[in-house]
Amino acid sequence: MEGSTALVADPSGRRVLDSAVVRFAGDSGDGMQLTGSQFTLSTALAGNDLATFPDFPAEIRAPVGTTFGVSAFQINFGARVIKTSGDELDVLVAMNPAALKVNLVDVKPHGLLILDSGAFNERNFTKAGYESDPRSDGSLKDYRVFEVDMSQMTQDALKDCGLTKKESLRCKNMWALGLIYWMFGRDRQATVDWLNEKFRRRTEIAHANIAALNAGHAFGETAEVGEDLAAFSVPPAEIAPGLYRNVTGAEALSWGLVAGAKGAELKLVFCSYPITPASSVLHALADLKDYGVVTFQAEDEIAAVCAAIGASYAGGVGVTSSSGPGVALKMEAVGLAISAELPLVIVNSQRAGPSTGMPTKTEQSDLYQSVFGRNGDAPLVVLAARSPADCFDVAIEAVRIATKYMTPVILLSDGYIANAAEPWHLPEADSLPRFPVAFETDPEGFHPFKRDPETLSRSWAVPGTPGLEHRIGGIEKASDSGNISYDPANHQLMTDLRRNKVLGVAKDVPPQAFEAGGADDKLVVVGWGSTYGPISRAVDNLRSEGLPVAHLHLRHIWPLPQNLEALLRGFDKILVPEMNDGQLVTLLRGEYLVPAESLSKVTGKPFKISEIEAAIRARLED
Repeated sequence: MEGSTALVADPSGRRVLDSAVVRFAGDSGDGMQLTGSQFTLSTALAGNDLATFPDFPAEIRAPVGTTFGVSAFQINFGARVIKTSGDELDVLVAMNPAALKVNLVDVKPHGLLILDSGAFNERNFTKAGYESDPRSDGSLKDYRVFEVDMSQMTQDALKDCGLTKKESLRCKNMWALGLIYWMFGRDRQATVDWLNEKFRRRTEIAHANIAALNAGHAFGETAEVGEDLAAFSVPPAEIAPGLYRNVTGAEALSWGLVAGAKGAELKLVFCSYPITPASSVLHALADLKDYGVVTFQAEDEIAAVCAAIGASYAGGVGVTSSSGPGVALKMEAVGLAISAELPLVIVNSQRAGPSTGMPTKTEQSDLYQSVFGRNGDAPLVVLAARSPADCFDVAIEAVRIATKYMTPVILLSDGYIANAAEPWHLPEADSLPRFPVAFETDPEGFHPFKRDPETLSRSWAVPGTPGLEHRIGGIEKASDSGNISYDPANHQLMTDLRRNKVLGVAKDVPPQAFEAGGADDKLVVVGWGSTYGPISRAVDNLRSEGLPVAHLHLRHIWPLPQNLEALLRGFDKILVPEMNDGQLVTLLRGEYLVPAESLSKVTGKPFKISEIEAAIRARLED
């Protein structure tokens, strides 16, 4: 599994690790996401490969010190290729008892707990639901515990900064970050620069946070902390040369939509309504107005999707975004786009459901909704991104297919992908796909459902083009004129055309390829979306032991790749890990009648590598 392995000491005396997993956890007001993002930045600058997992509460402001309000940020970084945010924690920084209680289960045996002893008092024990002090009742005996009064240390460091006690305590996350920077040999300058920029209008706040950061670092350098808080070094990873930056899934997806619109030579019109965890896509695109992006925050989900459809009708790339509950509200309008045969991209950043469910927890439970979730026979294309960086390429592909085939495309992300970060190799702009749209301009023989004989895509005429006046809508249209038609034979024909058009997309995508292994193996693991990281690492680990296991990972969920059936029929066993109750399994069984078996997880958290390894071993031993 991904985790730390101590190697040898470097010339400075630091113990060298090939990787480590660290989690910062505290109250939602303790700045854990900010702390984690800064540690991620310093880690990327150090040349490590990495993957992150932000985890925060759904409550806007849960009672301070309670388990409901715990926020955490996890990072797995190393000198090797990192594919997940890590199974078990090497280090947990817990800012209060509630953070310890919620996160202790994920710490590996003999892992290091760094506790802010200033917050470990009877009042906070009660709030967290502890009946006794966990530090003295034996519940932490399997871990290494290092206590330091971060709260008091921070106040002491800032006593001359002119801040109130409350303001000083808000800087204790920087004190903790400084300590971890010392522990892993990180450079503080990037964080110092960030603080100076962020608080450029409140220089006293910037100086206080920098002082706390430096104080935490100095404590690590000068205190006699013993073996429990040793200094480590994680060498740079060997990665392909080029220009990299850290990117979240929401950022990469936003940039991919812009690149797709540029490739089609169309204006991007993004229409959305805020919802967790999809709102970050709206935030990212709202900052890209200089790149021809129009963003529109509608009054509700239905208005958002209808505005996007209008943008596509007018000759732009209409895009709308939401999570599962909001996509459910959009579905009638999506059916309109299918009937009218207009390009539309629907981004679904999936979260735990049903209904409101667990808004800040991740799931893959909207595959049924995406493939089947409309009235009538209403097919569309469904794609799935596998990682934050992959969102860029999948977004371009979504725009390409939508505009070439005049069809809605659902792009599936999820809460983990949207919020997590990883290094992304920036592509050269000239290498990005180009697929300029050709609008209908010739009035000779024009009608709105005149089709390309190869793609079955209908003509796309921009309203106002002389001689190309037309109407479209949700009522069935005659295939040869676009006029309203209730003719039974025509409805059969139009239903067949819409179906065959979408199924024909399978001829326009690459054949499904193995991520690892091949047809000679006994078991194949089939995944989609954000299960890629843990599946890939689990399969690699087991293959290194000589076990006959292969890995297929689907980007194109509907239509499925043309060669997928032949690949699956070559295996005795098919295992499908999903963060749902077996939705892709239903699809594969229904399409191919293959004995696909589900490995289901709906805890709101990603799969662990060890969970998938254990499932593979069990099935190979049968």
